[in-house]
Amino acid sequence: MTQYPPPPGQPWGPNTGEQPPAGQPWGPNTGQQPPAGQPWGPNTGQQPPAGQPWGQPPSVPPPGQPGRPPRPWFKKKRFLLPGGVVGLLFFFGIIGAVAGGDEGEPIAAPTNVEATAASTKDAAAEEASKAEAERVAAEEASKQAAEEEAAKKAAEEEAAKKAAEEEAARKAAEEEAAKKAAEEAAAAGTVAQQNAKRSAEDYLAFTAFSRSGLIGQLEFEGFSTEDATWGVDHLTVDWNEQAAKSAAQYLDFTSFSRSGLIEQLIFEGFTPEQATYGVDQTGL
Repeated sequence: MTQYPPPPGQPWGPNTGEQPPAGQPWGPNTGQQPPAGQPWGPNTGQQPPAGQPWGQPPSVPPPGQPGRPPRPWFKKKRFLLPGGVVGLLFFFGIIGAVAGGDEGEPIAAPTNVEATAASTKDAAAEEASKAEAERVAAEEASKQAAEEEAAKKAAEEEAAKKAAEEEAARKAAEEEAAKKAAEEAAAAGTVAQQNAKRSAEDYLAFTAFSRSGLIGQLEFEGFSTEDATWGVDHLTVDWNEQAAKSAAQYLDFTSFSRSGLIEQLIFEGFTPEQATYGVDQTGL
């Protein structure tokens, strides 16, 4: 086996005793690239860079081609590793200074975000408390208004009831007064009725009359039936006694049988009972 990479000055190709992959030209002078996925050179397990002929070590550019461009300083490991270590030390130093500190050192004030959140929470709580107070006040006001309205309605109903009772009492008193006045007026009678009454009294003082006979006599004098009746009915008269007087007057004037005298008294307007009573009083 040929050493890989071959020693300086050693050709790396068909004369080295190595065999290229099956069907592939081999060596740096072939001017061809290995197929996709084909290792670069014998037993290397690598792919050549773009434009690199197959069979050349990766670190050695093919003859006649320039080498890889040098990397900038910030990509070189000798600068990156020390810089990274210094950066980490500086970062952990800052963290230690912030987290460690003195035990008596006051805690840092809350950030603006925390202060804003606390302020928002307090404002929300205050707003909720204010809304609850307004709700309770509104309920109390509504309840008080309802109670006042109920009391007002009850007072109005009581006043209306009292007024109705007073009105009913007033009407009853007026009706009673009107009835009494009517009775008094009826008792007093009109002028015609009073005249009929006085005329009836005069007739009874002169002679005996039955009720109907006295009314007929007043009508004969010109009084209306109503006035004559009113005048006779407002007299205090015992009609049985008037029948007895009339029977005695008839017997003083002429002779009568018992039945004939009773019939004469009935003819004058006495009732049968009154006529019988009158005749009985004469002893006939």
